[in-house]
Amino acid sequence: MEVAKITSKGQITIPIDIRRKLNLKDGDKVVFIEDGDKIIFANAAKVAFLNMQKAFEGEAERLGLKNEQDVVNLVDETRKKMWEERYADND
Repeated sequence: MEVAKITSKGQITIPIDIRRKLNLKDGDKVVFIEDGDKIIFANAAKVAFLNMQKAFEGEAERLGLKNEQDVVNLVDETRKKMWEERYADND
C-alpha cells in the first residue's frame, strides 16, 4: 500500500512504484473513475485505448478481416474509392 499527502492546493505526488505500474510519464493524464464507494485511478491513455478496443470489438469479423493483408487490402480499396470520388470531376 502506498500513501501520499495532499497539499493545500489539493495536489499529491504519485509514488514512483505506482507511476511505474501505470507507465506514467511527465505530462501524462490520469482519470479518476467512481466505482461504488471506491475511486479508481488510472492512466488516461490506457483507459482510452481499452475503450477504443471495446468499441471496435467484432468489427474485423463483421468486415471479414482475417489477417493483416485483409486490412491492407481494405485500406487500399478505401483510398482508391476516396480518390475516385474526390477527383471524378477532374477527368
